[in-house]
Amino acid sequence: MAMSMATGAMGSLLPKLVELLKDEYKLKESIKEGVRSLEQEMKSMQAALRKVGEVPRDQLDEQVKIWAREVRESFKMEDIVDKFLGKTRHEIADAIKSIKKQVQDVAERRARYNVDNIVASPPTVTSIDPRLGALYTEVTELVGIAGTRDQEVMKLISEGDGMSKKKLKIVSVVGFRGLGKTTLVKTVYENIKGDFNCSAFVSVGRNAEAKKVFMDILLDRNMKKIRDDLGMNGSQFIMLDEGQLIDLLRESLVDKRYIHVISCPSFSMLNTDHINSPLFLSLMPSSPYFLEPLPLPTTSSIYFLLHPGQKYLIVIDDIWDEKLWTTIKRAFSKANGYGSRLITTTRIVSVSKLCCSSTNDSVYQMKPLSDDDSKRLFHKRIFSQESGCPHEFEDVCKGILKKCGGVPLAIITIASILASDERANSLNEWHVLLESIGRGLNEDPSVEEMMRILSFSYYDLPSHLKTCLLYLSLFPEDSRIMKDQLIWMWIAESFVQCEKAETSLFEVGETYFNELVNKSLIQPGIVRRWSLQNARKEDGQTRPLRSESIGQASFVVLRVLDLDGYDGTKEDHLNLQEFGSLLHLRYLCLSGRRLGDLPEEIGKLQFLQVLNLPRGTRLPSTVIKLTGLLCLWINGGRFQPPDGFGNLRSMEVLSKIKAGSVSIVQELGSMHSLRELNIQFVSSGLVESFVKSLGKMQKIQRVEISAKCEREVSMDLLEEHWAPPASLREFIMLKGIRLSRLPAWNPYHLPQLSKLKISAGDVGQEDLGFLGGLPALRILWLLSDNQRPLLFSAEGFRCLKTISLVSKSPSQILFKPGALPKAEQVTVFISLRAAKDEAAGNCGDWFELGIENLPSLRAVVVIFFRSGVTVGEARLAKGALENAILAHPGSIRSIHIRFHKSIPEGSKYVIKTDDAFMLACMVVVTESLTGLSFFLPSLDARAEDVYTNDVDSSDRR
Repeated sequence: MAMSMATGAMGSLLPKLVELLKDEYKLKESIKEGVRSLEQEMKSMQAALRKVGEVPRDQLDEQVKIWAREVRESFKMEDIVDKFLGKTRHEIADAIKSIKKQVQDVAERRARYNVDNIVASPPTVTSIDPRLGALYTEVTELVGIAGTRDQEVMKLISEGDGMSKKKLKIVSVVGFRGLGKTTLVKTVYENIKGDFNCSAFVSVGRNAEAKKVFMDILLDRNMKKIRDDLGMNGSQFIMLDEGQLIDLLRESLVDKRYIHVISCPSFSMLNTDHINSPLFLSLMPSSPYFLEPLPLPTTSSIYFLLHPGQKYLIVIDDIWDEKLWTTIKRAFSKANGYGSRLITTTRIVSVSKLCCSSTNDSVYQMKPLSDDDSKRLFHKRIFSQESGCPHEFEDVCKGILKKCGGVPLAIITIASILASDERANSLNEWHVLLESIGRGLNEDPSVEEMMRILSFSYYDLPSHLKTCLLYLSLFPEDSRIMKDQLIWMWIAESFVQCEKAETSLFEVGETYFNELVNKSLIQPGIVRRWSLQNARKEDGQTRPLRSESIGQASFVVLRVLDLDGYDGTKEDHLNLQEFGSLLHLRYLCLSGRRLGDLPEEIGKLQFLQVLNLPRGTRLPSTVIKLTGLLCLWINGGRFQPPDGFGNLRSMEVLSKIKAGSVSIVQELGSMHSLRELNIQFVSSGLVESFVKSLGKMQKIQRVEISAKCEREVSMDLLEEHWAPPASLREFIMLKGIRLSRLPAWNPYHLPQLSKLKISAGDVGQEDLGFLGGLPALRILWLLSDNQRPLLFSAEGFRCLKTISLVSKSPSQILFKPGALPKAEQVTVFISLRAAKDEAAGNCGDWFELGIENLPSLRAVVVIFFRSGVTVGEARLAKGALENAILAHPGSIRSIHIRFHKSIPEGSKYVIKTDDAFMLACMVVVTESLTGLSFFLPSLDARAEDVYTNDVDSSDRR
């Protein structure tokens, strides 16, 4: 893995060498020539390093390992270049000579060791397929598989109506290595294969060929009947090419086979003599058949006696490549109508989605074992019974299982180490093992095997992704990392490279991140920030970074400094003025501190790209010198930009700024690369200038607007003078901002808009056309002063997952069959009186919502406005909604039904927007909820009492 870090260092050094060739450094031609020569040699070394990095370390020649370690000195070369960027020509020339000497020495060793012709050394012992253990695990040894996950997969295999059950269905099991995917599908396969005419279980793995996969299917012992029908054996299959094997499988598994031609005047004259002919019986002694007429102009009708295709079950385990699956799937036509099933496993999310491209198919996302199953598996391996752990071992057991993270491979490996008689009874041995997990376990054979299995995924990565993945090892154990934070750090370390000048480095870094997620090497959804204190352990104490260390020479080339969460005391206070000496800093996070005034020395950080500051920070005027700044973020507060802020033309992310003058808003128009903007108005007279500046941001992806003024700020000019660019993904309006009506934007011009939070005076049925037509919309929060009746039909909203309809004056809402097919969470405000009045004219059911028509629903929040209806009517509304929810065909996990307090008629009381949001946000939906829960205030009044304008005790709840 050291080779990958060396490759990363080389990749960051090369752009800096190119930087030296720019005219601003005014180097002599002889020095430039030296830089060019050095650049070419470094490119050649980088290519060699990539080749070395593709070979597992245990298969590398020892001399090549030595050479790769020497190349890691490129880190020092990069430091030399960093130190002299911006210095005198003489100093740069000396630096180049020093680097060139080092590179020449390494290049000579490279030629001597013949690195360019490196190949993997064959292992001394032939390795065993790591899947074999999973394929031959006894059912009695399974924990968290038998009876739980296998039932979930079998449910996916069998679900569907009469017609869909007859179609070929593909189920893809996806998850990272070590979760037990092979064990799971093998268990399912053994349980159900008897229900199929033929079956096969084949393992694929890395660098597989489609021809071998097809041959393995045909040669499986459970495919003997197919081989007998074909009259072919293994040696004959070898002679066929890939296309011929595809045709053979399709013919055997899918297509109708014409067995016998029967000629007779009419269908009624067919008799058993035809069907029981020796020819037919010899070909198909026990198979079902049917007759199909062949329409020809003859005196006699001709019938084909047909044998239908097979009902088959095939498992294709451990697919790595999308192209390979594209070839494999050609052998399995969807035309098979006999209830056949195809199961695949993969660690790559995109492969699983490709496998399940049809609506009839299903992806099963495999997750780590639960705490209980982890404990059961661990105890069973060590103590031979699931509950045999001594009391004094429980705490250390919890610590070990926490580090295993619910991964069966890790649990079994660690348990195997402890299973010996000497270790199983020694508490001290358990503690030693706990401390050594992750470092120092490699000498144990079982751990070596686990590392070999897990390393397959690592060596499958391209070199730039290996470097990014290894960077995660710098974070403290058990820490949680923000996605954007990590990508900005990659950029600061120069791990993210892009040849196209107009492309955002962050967007390139985002593709790196997504690819690691896709390959199941990063688990998404982590939201807690990592707090680095640059701490070291001494005598059991953690000591934070001290101010006197900032100015030391060892920090001169520091690129990333993250002090999130650090809060210096009076005795241990960071001298922020010394930050100006960190000239090569690219990432600076101070969000955990209260700074007050940021020192003017911050303007010296000419290479700074990311600046993350805490609430209440005041920026100095020198911040406008940071022309390379890409991201400026204030956590939990707002900042007033200084004059000249528009000089920061490289800015991509600007959050959270306070706009109090026209000049500041106008200067935003100079930031043409801006992707994210979070702005708060403190004056209502800035809208026109803001809309003009917004129109110049053609790369904008996220806009969040709020206001803190004496009255609401109208954004109606947005509809008239702003055409959102196609890049827009999120548009959010918060407190103090509103539109008179929803804008009439063309939904087809907003193909990426996935999140919309908008406040309007009036919302009606006609607005659903625009909203439903947004092709990528997943989250919709719609606030209104007056919401007229809304009917959601099967048209539009095909991707919507979360919808919140919050109004000061709500009306009837109805979801028709086919509406919102993917909606998982719904929040609605309903006025029972309005719904009752509107339904009276059409004899409708006035408290009907149509909740049962939302097939994907998991969470419901309903806020009833009850003014003007009797307690009995309110009970009817509540009961009808409960019945509809209980009758829902899916599994709704969270239900909240609330009555909002009455609004006195004729009074000045209204619901504030913030109140509405608070009510809508009362529910936190978690996947752990399994039952239904209803939250309702009691209705203590008499059944026929009418809720009056007076607020009673129940209204104050």
